[in-house]
Amino acid sequence: MMKLSKTGLTAALLAAWLPLQAHAGLFDDDEARKALLDLRAKVEAMRIEMSARIDTKSDKSSTLDLVTQNENTLQEIAKLRGQIEVLANELSNAQKRQKDFYVDLDARLRKLEPREVTIDGKTAQVDPSEQKTYEAAWQTFKSGDYKAASTAFTEFVQRYPGSSYAPNAQYYLGSSYYAQRDCKSAIAAQLQVLKNYPDSPKAPDAMLNIASCQTEAKDKAAKKTLQDLIKQYPDSTAAAAAKERLSGK
Repeated sequence: MMKLSKTGLTAALLAAWLPLQAHAGLFDDDEARKALLDLRAKVEAMRIEMSARIDTKSDKSSTLDLVTQNENTLQEIAKLRGQIEVLANELSNAQKRQKDFYVDLDARLRKLEPREVTIDGKTAQVDPSEQKTYEAAWQTFKSGDYKAASTAFTEFVQRYPGSSYAPNAQYYLGSSYYAQRDCKSAIAAQLQVLKNYPDSPKAPDAMLNIASCQTEAKDKAAKKTLQDLIKQYPDSTAAAAAKERLSGK
């Protein structure tokens, strides 16, 4: 068997140890880094021990023993390298999972952030769930299912009383009742528009809707409602309609 010199043994150890250095860059996690440092320390201790033995033993039998020990050491180093590769792979996968988690979390949070919308020509901030609920009720109204629409708009104004959509929701609640020929409920709903949202673009339309219900019920208050509409909202399209109705009487 070929005698293994100190230089050759050291070179073999270094050849097995150096690739471990290349793996160091893969570790950012404290636990993985600690495990890597422990493995390196173990390899270095083996190298120092082998060098010391070569320095103190020179006979043939001792050299053979050292060769055997060297082979065992190289096997141990190979095992340690394998463990480091496993750790590096696990760390890489953990980092990818963490990155994917934060990307997904960020996307979810963005969906919950208020968004800017335009309602009756005015810009407002609304929550996504608020917008979705209102639009669902509006689509129900447009489909002609006025009973379901009245339920949907009632739930909306109860759930989002301070919403920028609330004036419109309250108005269309009254319109849903009017479409069902429930004038009592329609008037009550439209009066809430005038009381709670007098500056809303829907307020003059709400008064016109009230006047329509009163006219159908042959209520003499319809004339005064139209006059009040013209007085309070003179520049509105509802006021123009009110003037036409009054002139036809």
